[in-house]
This record gives sequence, structure tokens and C-alpha cells, in this order.
Amino acid sequence: MSKADYPYPEDEFDAISPDAPTGVHRAPRSAWSRWWPFVVVLVVVPVLAYGAVAYLSRTGDLPLSGGSSQGQGEEVGPTEDPVVEDGTGEEPGTEGEAPEAEPTTEAPQPVLSTPVAVLNGARVSGLAGRVADELEAAGFTAVSPDNATGTVPAQSTIYIASEDLRPTADLVASTVGVDTIEVSPQQAGAGISLVLVTDPDA
Repeated sequence: MSKADYPYPEDEFDAISPDAPTGVHRAPRSAWSRWWPFVVVLVVVPVLAYGAVAYLSRTGDLPLSGGSSQGQGEEVGPTEDPVVEDGTGEEPGTEGEAPEAEPTTEAPQPVLSTPVAVLNGARVSGLAGRVADELEAAGFTAVSPDNATGTVPAQSTIYIASEDLRPTADLVASTVGVDTIEVSPQQAGAGISLVLVTDPDA
């Protein structure tokens, strides 16, 4: 309805005050009133966040990326039990343990292929041959009987070329019954020499 079509006369309620706003629209707002909330968010919120981070970092409660607080992320290594010495110089747990036995070395064995010369210096016929047969029966494989020449010892003697032939000479001595063994490369030759000045079986 337009003002021209209004059928009633004007009264005091239709009079418009010169100070009253006309129309239903509000006065336009200033630029500051529109932007100050954003300024508050951009300035105040970072300042508060910085203050909170600084406070938490001083107190040590700042959470780390792994979800745990500072001071709790350090790994604690396993602790070893201290070794208690009892003054004996032995480590704990060794009491009652038997000492390890030293490895035993086998005794040298006689070498039956060693050349053995049986020399008859007793002037007993067939003595060297008979003793040589006894050695061959004991397992010796290189026995040669012969007569002794030159100077003979005071008693029946077994001569060896070196000390490593002693186990073999001991077997010769026990087989024929001669106890004297001497190291003499000159008398023994390449192996063992048995000089008989008496008959061992007599």
C-alpha cells in the first residue's frame, strides 16, 4: 500500500522525529569494527601459545613427538649385579669346580723296524744268532747278527744313536736281558747296536 492510498488522516504517531533514523537499514559500520576480531586472533593467540611452550619447556612437562614427556624418553640400560669379592681371588660360582685335567701325552712306542746289530764279543759260538732270533720273535724286523771287532765294553751294552731310540732300546733290553743302555752314535751306527760280552741266558 502506498502513502497515497492510506485512507486515514495523519495524527501525532505519524509525525517523524528529525533525530530518528529513517527506514529499516542500520548505519554503515567502520572498517576497524569489522577487522579487530581477526587482529586479536592473529596477535593474541600466537603470544599465548609461545608463552605456554616456554613455560612447559622450563618445567620439563613438554610432550615429545613420541608421546612421552621430556625427561622420560631416556632409556635406562640394564644394570649389572656388582661382583662381590670374598678375598679368595676366585670368581663367584667357581667354588667346588674341579680344575681341568691337563691333556696326557702318550708314551713313545718302540719302532720295531729300527736296525739292530747283535755283535758277539763273548767268544760263545752261535750267541749272536740265538739272540737275534729272540729279537725277531719279539717283532723286530731288521736284526743282523755278527761278531764284535775292536775293543769291547766291560759288560754287555746296548748302544743307541740318539735319545729318541730309547723306547726301542728298552724293548731290546727286556727281551734279551741286558740292562745297560748308552747313547753313542759312533758305536750304534744307524740304529741300535747290542754288544754281548757274556751269554745273557747263562
